[in-house]
Amino acid sequence: MSEIGLGLQSDKRPGDYARLARLAEDCGFDVLSVFGDLLYQPPIVPLLEMAAATSRVRLGAACWNPYTNHPYEIAGQVAALDAVSGGRAYLGLARGSWLGGIGVEQTRPVTTVLEAAAVVRALLAGEDFAGSVFRLAPGTRLRYPVRRKQIPLLVGAWGPRLAAAAGRVADEVKIGGTANPKMVGVLRERLGNPDVGIVAGAVTVVAEDSRAARARARREVAMYLDVVAGLDPTAAVPADLLARIREHLARGDEAAAGALIPDDVLDLFAFSGTPEEIAQQAQQLLDAGAARVEFGTPHGLADDEGVALLGRRVLPLLR
Repeated sequence: MSEIGLGLQSDKRPGDYARLARLAEDCGFDVLSVFGDLLYQPPIVPLLEMAAATSRVRLGAACWNPYTNHPYEIAGQVAALDAVSGGRAYLGLARGSWLGGIGVEQTRPVTTVLEAAAVVRALLAGEDFAGSVFRLAPGTRLRYPVRRKQIPLLVGAWGPRLAAAAGRVADEVKIGGTANPKMVGVLRERLGNPDVGIVAGAVTVVAEDSRAARARARREVAMYLDVVAGLDPTAAVPADLLARIREHLARGDEAAAGALIPDDVLDLFAFSGTPEEIAQQAQQLLDAGAARVEFGTPHGLADDEGVALLGRRVLPLLR
């Protein structure tokens, strides 16, 4: 059965996460994720607040990054989330983007992500692990009890090599930053495993005023289009368009950058418009075989309004 989730950026104040999580759970969402993007709050902080405020939804970071967090630290954080939530945590891992800004090199990404997952799983299960990037000395064990020795694994992956590797070990694979139904089929082929669930998520802006929602979405998409456009082999976004968007962003003019994005490109990389328009986009992804659609930040023209519209107007159209 398909799931619908919300992805939250970790840029809010204490208390905001609990309020939004309660609203989302009351509306019927299945999963709440917190992004682990560079220079935002560590996702474990909002996740623990959300866990204490909810009782049903699954919770996880989408995603923790093994280049900036040692798998030992990730294991401790996901174990804490699982304990506080009563066994509702999932483990999200990805190589991430923009780490050059803090001087971190992303060498051997496939091996790094897969071995990070193996280290976390070994620590939770009380087992040994020796890899080429990460290793545990024989007998290394966590010194506290964990709620579950096995926690569902989600890997964020676009590329064919990481997707194929994730298809062997993950429960879910997420393509972040896409609302393109064609990418579901592409990823399914790359996974090589029909039992792995595909998660598609992207910037979402819902409002009664479709034009206002799409204008806000354009500004948000402009910030990451240069990264994801080249990863989608079906999109064919013109290089000159990306270059002009980069020029506006370099000058700090996000509105002008977003205004350059045409409607057909916007619809590949964001959910935006009225509740009915967004439901139609999401249904196309579900029809293409996505196991979960994740509506990402900012959700609406205001946080609470966006979550409420998604939960009360969009969700019923997808059930």
